[in-house]
Amino acid sequence: MTDLTDTLKQLSALGQETRLLTFRALMEAGPGGLQAGAIAEHLDIAPNKLSGHLNILVNSGLVSVARDGRRMIYTARIDGVNQLLSVLVDNCCHGHPEVCDPLARKSKAVC
Repeated sequence: MTDLTDTLKQLSALGQETRLLTFRALMEAGPGGLQAGAIAEHLDIAPNKLSGHLNILVNSGLVSVARDGRRMIYTARIDGVNQLLSVLVDNCCHGHPEVCDPLARKSKAVC
């Protein structure tokens, strides 16, 4: 049996609207990431309310944070996303991977 602790933590982090919208904004921003203030402005929420959500995303392994002077830059961790997706589609369709072809094609088209 596979240890699903990390996967459950990641899914739980994404299972709340503000965090999911934050994560999506970071995915859209790409490798340059976004400052916390820019995320709060984009989502139209108070920065102090966003702080806890960002901490949960960082602790889940789906987001990283780096200091740039006084600014905190948040970035989606593609390796964490890949890990989550891999666990979700591992052993796809009981030996019939062709069923997952639409998913594979979509992920290649989007990325």
